[in-house]
Amino acid sequence: MKTSSIRLVPAALALALASIGLSAAAQTQTQTQPSAQPSTAEKVENAGEKAWDATKSGTKKAVNATESGAKKAWTGTKKTTEKAWDATKSGTSKAADATGNVAGKAGTAVSNTAGAAADKTRQVGDKIGEKIPGTPQNEAAKKP
Repeated sequence: MKTSSIRLVPAALALALASIGLSAAAQTQTQTQPSAQPSTAEKVENAGEKAWDATKSGTKKAVNATESGAKKAWTGTKKTTEKAWDATKSGTSKAADATGNVAGKAGTAVSNTAGAAADKTRQVGDKIGEKIPGTPQNEAAKKP
């Protein structure tokens, strides 16, 4: 009887160990299946791409706004200068017609006034130019 009980104990022990091994293998297989959720590395990579796209888009918008602002400032300065010039010409012509011989003196007064107006217009244009990157006025303003 000793020989049969010695054979039964190792067989029962082998079955018990085999069942533990099978359940552990089954758990390992269910844990290693890929998840539908993105990994942390994928999340970081996606966040980096989104940040890059946002930065690129914001930079393009800033460049476009600066270019648009510069064009508007230039156009406004040019129009104002043209109006001042036209007003000066018109005023000089009217003064010369109205005064006859004294037109020279009146023309000088209007010319001086026009010169002062032109100087102020240039000063305004220079102030605007100081704010716009890439203009000579902006570069001059940066120098000490």
